[in-house]
Amino acid sequence: QGRLVESGGGLAQAGDSLRLSCAASDRTFSNYDMGWFRQAPGKEREFVAAISRPDAPTTYSASVKGRFTISRDKVKNTVDLQMDSLKPEDTAVYYCNADLASYCSGSMCDALPGDYWGRGTQVTVSL
Repeated sequence: QGRLVESGGGLAQAGDSLRLSCAASDRTFSNYDMGWFRQAPGKEREFVAAISRPDAPTTYSASVKGRFTISRDKVKNTVDLQMDSLKPEDTAVYYCNADLASYCSGSMCDALPGDYWGRGTQVTVSL
């Protein structure tokens, strides 16, 4: 079975940028919608962003919309998350997910996760 491997996490200061990348091990994942979730200490996992095809509309949670950008490269079989204007509340373990189903009600978007997860990458943002 294919794997998802995240990279790019680390330490940042408020206002900085980080770029996460998720590499899929096989082409099976090219058929799935892909996205990111995150989980902060003591909190439930939450949806961050989703993308289907590289040129398709993207979906973001209200907390990151306008600051984060998700992109997808089907040739490289990767999904990236560009995170700008980072805030301390963005501190969390970020997980790549495949086969998620995103949905929006007005400006509020969320997603049901798929069955495929990476192991996660830590992002820590300090003041």
